[in-house]
Amino acid sequence: MAPETNLAVAQAAADIVAKQIPAGPVQPNWSSLQAYYTVPAWYTGAKFGLCMHWGLYSVPAYHNEWYEKHMYGSPAIAAWHVQHFGLQDTFGYKNFIPLFTADQFDPEAWATLFQQSGARFFMPACQHHDGFALWDSKVTPYNSMQMGPHRDLIGELAIAVRKRGLKFGFTNHQVENFQFINPPKEMLDRMKAAKADLFDPAWVNFYHVADRSDSACKAFLVDWFNRNVELINKYQPDMLWFDNGIDQRFLDPMKLMVAAYYYNTAKQWGKEVSLNTKKAAFAPSGTNIATIGSVLDFEGRGPSGIRTGVWDVDTQIGSTWGYTTGMKVAGAGAIVTRLIDIVSKNGTMMLNISPKADGTIPAEQQETLLGVGRWLKTNGDAIFDTHNWIKAREEGANGNKIYFTVKAGALYAIITGKWPAGVVTINSLPASIGKVAGVTLLGNNGKLAFSQDANGLTVTLPANPPCDIAWTLQITGLKMNEPTTTPTGNPIPGYPYQ
Repeated sequence: MAPETNLAVAQAAADIVAKQIPAGPVQPNWSSLQAYYTVPAWYTGAKFGLCMHWGLYSVPAYHNEWYEKHMYGSPAIAAWHVQHFGLQDTFGYKNFIPLFTADQFDPEAWATLFQQSGARFFMPACQHHDGFALWDSKVTPYNSMQMGPHRDLIGELAIAVRKRGLKFGFTNHQVENFQFINPPKEMLDRMKAAKADLFDPAWVNFYHVADRSDSACKAFLVDWFNRNVELINKYQPDMLWFDNGIDQRFLDPMKLMVAAYYYNTAKQWGKEVSLNTKKAAFAPSGTNIATIGSVLDFEGRGPSGIRTGVWDVDTQIGSTWGYTTGMKVAGAGAIVTRLIDIVSKNGTMMLNISPKADGTIPAEQQETLLGVGRWLKTNGDAIFDTHNWIKAREEGANGNKIYFTVKAGALYAIITGKWPAGVVTINSLPASIGKVAGVTLLGNNGKLAFSQDANGLTVTLPANPPCDIAWTLQITGLKMNEPTTTPTGNPIPGYPYQ
């Protein structure tokens, strides 16, 4: 849902903002960005972080975080809206702003929970497709300081999270706002005639429905850039993530302006930072194996096998990204298994949480996060600062799966499923692969008895597991493959493993 415009409009907007780019090593072109960029060291080993969808859509808490789009354009959801709130003409999306109170929001409690989850970073959505800013903004009046909660939600979170040692950034979805709403003609005509809601002069720049001309789009793109500049200057994000809306090639001039501003400004801070984008948004060649100046993000699902370089998967804790009434929430076991799978393939998992409009994180989501944290407290050595082995996993006995990671010369074998009775055999470690020197179980004292033959490595396990989800064997003595991260984040050409 990028703005349906063209390169000329984007370039005209870029020409307006070009004078704002600070001096530094990055010019707003691909070759300059490519010559400068290196994936931050802190991110290569992070492996687990959190993101968040929280905003006006959390008030109706119905269907999903695209409620604004659907309340004007999907017949069933539009009818539900009328039933519960009234006609869109008199109760439009803007009318949710006063109801987004965040009156129970406690950033210190949130930050403590995130720390206890084991996450290395936190990246809330600073604005979603609706364009409502969750920070104290001088660029847009539609923000959480002037309206709704009357608080700088992003600023408060930044302070609390960083105080606990986590890196802080945010996800930005606003570029899709320009053409997010597409009501039926009858609704448009009715509102236009009455100057109601979407055509209310006080709100036309909130909705971007009344005017979608080239000049309006150019102004929107300038505003998009200025919001990013404000966020960068006010909060010094360690990472800045963009949604699918910036994927289009015709937006390259504007993307490059933001990249140059961000990296040159971060150079003045003395901080390692990165953009984080999807598909080929920062790959002018059109292929995501040649990304420039950005970590590659996969939504929902990552690669089917090992992918070298540096990449991540954003995935959700529940059945919707934003909070909805009755949403299903995955338990800690499901999330830990998802994390293990992603990390075994060399990736990082960014788990989305979904607070309520009042600023509370539902109890079931908290329980899941705390469960993940307990597991990481025991098994984190097999996750943080690791890289992939020569294979991601093997199928174990009785439906179990065994995943592999590598760190500091040790191989970690993470067993998921049911706690094996007595022994476990790892068929991927026959005697021909090398001689195992020792095996330990994370969370359990002492070395484990083992044998190794042509069929693999067989390890005798204690009667009781050290934790309740998945169990990690640390195996030493074998020659391990080298780290597979790259300075650019792109995959290693010709890497032999899948």
